[in-house]
Amino acid sequence: MLVIIHGNIKTMEAQDYEDGYLQIEDGRITEVGDMRDCQTGILQENEQVQIIDAKGNLVMPGIIEAHCHMGITEEKKGMEGDDCNENVDPVTPYLRAIDAINPMDAAFNDAIQAGITSAMIGPGSANVVGGQFAFLKTHGRCIDRMIVKAPAAMKVAFGENPKVNYSGQNTSPATRMAIAAILREELAKAKEYQKSKEKDPDMLPDFHYECWLPVLRGEIPLKAHVHRADDILTAVRIAREFGLRMTLDHCSEGHLILEELKEAGFPAIVGPDMASRNKIEVKNMAFKTAGLMSKQGILTAVTTDHPVSMIQFLPICAGLAVKQGMPPDEGLRAITVNAARICGVDDRVGSLAAGKDGDVAIFDGNPMEVFTRTLCTIINGKIVYYDEESGILC
Repeated sequence: MLVIIHGNIKTMEAQDYEDGYLQIEDGRITEVGDMRDCQTGILQENEQVQIIDAKGNLVMPGIIEAHCHMGITEEKKGMEGDDCNENVDPVTPYLRAIDAINPMDAAFNDAIQAGITSAMIGPGSANVVGGQFAFLKTHGRCIDRMIVKAPAAMKVAFGENPKVNYSGQNTSPATRMAIAAILREELAKAKEYQKSKEKDPDMLPDFHYECWLPVLRGEIPLKAHVHRADDILTAVRIAREFGLRMTLDHCSEGHLILEELKEAGFPAIVGPDMASRNKIEVKNMAFKTAGLMSKQGILTAVTTDHPVSMIQFLPICAGLAVKQGMPPDEGLRAITVNAARICGVDDRVGSLAAGKDGDVAIFDGNPMEVFTRTLCTIINGKIVYYDEESGILC
């Protein structure tokens, strides 16, 4: 059992506690409340209880990266460690991120030291259909033991990246029209496969189309790489045509079509804004976008798109969005509970409540401020990072 006492607990739920406690057993949160309700006698008598005295520091849910390529585009390894894009076929839905993510990538340790406890990781945007994302914890050596949800989304991409990748190969897509047409054709074939499978459940699975069934059943969303306003609206059009769930990833020009996006009802993962405008389609990207979208009532998260921006700067990216108008509480929600909801894992992570995973981060200030230090990171009830100078571990 692990118990955190005297914490300034921000639960991301209905109630916070200025002087609170949190109890974790068998990897799950069992209690969270005011220190006046904490059974301190039991803590003193039980030698199996590990106690952290937060000393009034901020205790909050572990931070969540809602879109990145950590471990699939490894640092310091060049081509040998880059497994992000199978850029020889524009349609590869059967690829699974879990088969390429290397948890030994240094970015995982950087994430943990920044209080980031989980991440949505998957293929890049070179293909119209890139493959399956997975939602993982950031601590571990075996991917299979780190998985929270896999598959968690199906990657699709619009705009500049597929065009650039295939325009020199004398094959489609070379235009935005072809990107949309290829995706429609793929979805139509997948729906036909679904109908055949429903008529004959014992039919031999087709590896290419079997992976579409969770998308068509509404169990996981399309994860749409979209920057420019017209690409965003094309993604919305296609998702509506086929009745699919979808997340709008990057959404760099989302602030230009706020009313349309609110009406569409799809959530957005905004960023990476801490990067150069090195492509035409990101010329209007700005930290103000996330705040404008959240104020419009659109469920919004913030991303680094690691390694485009480094994953350890995710809290700072949220802080820069706050600097540009996003309410401070919404900034924290954009990297915790909002991210969890968008990724479809809010039943397990994103807030501090009984029954949820014991993923907790302790900071000596607001993590969105550059001078704030991570004092402790806890994943599944285990301390995976600890600042020895903090003196909070009893």
